[in-house]
Amino acid sequence: MAHDRRAPRDQTARTLIVNADDFGLTEGVSRGILHAHRAGIVTSTTLMVNRPMTPDTLAALRDSGLGVGLHLNLTLGAPVSDPTRVPSLLDPEGRFVRDPAEVAARARPEEARLELGNQIDAFRERLGRFPTHLDSHHHVLADEALLPLLLFFARALKVPLRAQDDRVRAAARQERLRTPDHFFGASGPEPCWTREHVLASLSALPAGVSEFMTHPGYYDDDLAYSRYGRQRDEEVAGLTDPAARDVIAREGIRLAHFGALTA
Repeated sequence: MAHDRRAPRDQTARTLIVNADDFGLTEGVSRGILHAHRAGIVTSTTLMVNRPMTPDTLAALRDSGLGVGLHLNLTLGAPVSDPTRVPSLLDPEGRFVRDPAEVAARARPEEARLELGNQIDAFRERLGRFPTHLDSHHHVLADEALLPLLLFFARALKVPLRAQDDRVRAAARQERLRTPDHFFGASGPEPCWTREHVLASLSALPAGVSEFMTHPGYYDDDLAYSRYGRQRDEEVAGLTDPAARDVIAREGIRLAHFGALTA
């Protein structure tokens, strides 16, 4: 009888993905994410493809070394699809509805599928490759009505996805999709990833693969509409504090992006 000579998996090993959501939301947010990667612990970001972006910012993202996933978006801005083909996703002005629960209740599945597929195509046009993973703005695709679409596209692309709770994680694993074991993060109204919270969370990181969902960025006028605007500057400070790297080294934590996940 043949014996499996592979070393047993280390049940105490800790891997951390630090994902910065909303690349492309504004130029200030994009610059803040790039800085939080270069000078801090951010390893991954997710791109919003329905937002305008300068060629220099896009080139900086391509050259950054960040893992780049797709921030599928049905709750902010205009669609990448012809608006006449996705009317159930839009308000009277032709823009996405900002309430994720309302979006899930009114979206026709075939229209949501068309828009999400077009966002994937737009990502490939901009980056020249597939995303490292999928997640969604305001967690809109975690709704039971839309989750099958997230699972469908993750299967089609053979990429991991974010699971922000046990329900989504179980659904992903039922489909044999890769996803982290643990999720940490919030976005409202107080800044989440302050220096103190970063250091405490690193010190208490559980075994397995964890994701920190973060929202760093530099506040600019285009972010004035947002309830989570100036808090992003505080996240930049927390995620670039040198003490974070010290804790990671001391605790033996491995930093990675979603592309490093194995089944």
